[in-house]
Amino acid sequence: MNKFPSLKQLHYLVTLSETHHFGEAAKRCFVSQSTLSSGIQNLEELLDCHLVERDTKAKTLVFTSMGEQVVERARELLACSRDLIELSRCCGDGMEGPLRVGCIPTIAPFLLCGLVQQVNALYPKLNLLLREDTTTNLLAALQHGEMDVLILALPVDIHGMASKVVGRDAFKMVISKQQASSVTMPLHYADLPDKSVFLLEKEHCLTEHAVSACQLTAKEKINPFTATSLHTVVQMVANGLGTTFIPQMAIKHGILENQNLVVIEPPGKDAYREIGLVWRPTSSRVATFEKLGEIVKSLL
Repeated sequence: MNKFPSLKQLHYLVTLSETHHFGEAAKRCFVSQSTLSSGIQNLEELLDCHLVERDTKAKTLVFTSMGEQVVERARELLACSRDLIELSRCCGDGMEGPLRVGCIPTIAPFLLCGLVQQVNALYPKLNLLLREDTTTNLLAALQHGEMDVLILALPVDIHGMASKVVGRDAFKMVISKQQASSVTMPLHYADLPDKSVFLLEKEHCLTEHAVSACQLTAKEKINPFTATSLHTVVQMVANGLGTTFIPQMAIKHGILENQNLVVIEPPGKDAYREIGLVWRPTSSRVATFEKLGEIVKSLL
């Protein structure tokens, strides 16, 4: 009879890969160090390969190439096991219990408060556990089973995850009132000074979406400074240093209030980003995500 790795062994291995320390991994797993070490050794014997190279004198460890591959597969299996548990919970009302929701920084400040209020009013038994992070980090957390569903700006490479678009968010450009008086409308990028367009860091997908949707191809117009938040680029523009792209949802929620700024249409037609939900294809909570998507859609 074939023997299979236990989820406990896989959990030990994944935790060790996150800590790179047997003692710390054991603490996180609430077991003794010898129990964790023995569990990983049994896993190696079962798979008939070395997963971790140990240097007891130097007290260091290195994952082998096979070990790294097994860790990634172990993450997937642990995520599937969590989905299996959620399946039993969803036999009743899917709109109850904890729901781990991730959202990117260019959406979160303008959407999550309303989302929480609507969920509390419509589904008081549903407990939203929110996390704000970059698209890359959230997708990794979703793949590893640390998140249930994400609210992202699309299109983006979601690495085989399932998704559903729930709305559009138009792009606008903002410029100081003083500069607006010297710019001919409709705006053409050729009329802007070099290095006058301020953008977010590349970690924020809004930059790529805005540049693409608004058809900005002249790289010399982009300022080398990159910001970590929309509020920073708004301040740069408010001080007469240039212009930037702002999503309509941010404008709707007052990001330009008390600023000496003018909103103008960017070059190109129908410039927007799509807002969508993303989840693991193995998740059993699709019905929950559908209802959550309806709320997000209403808020957009």
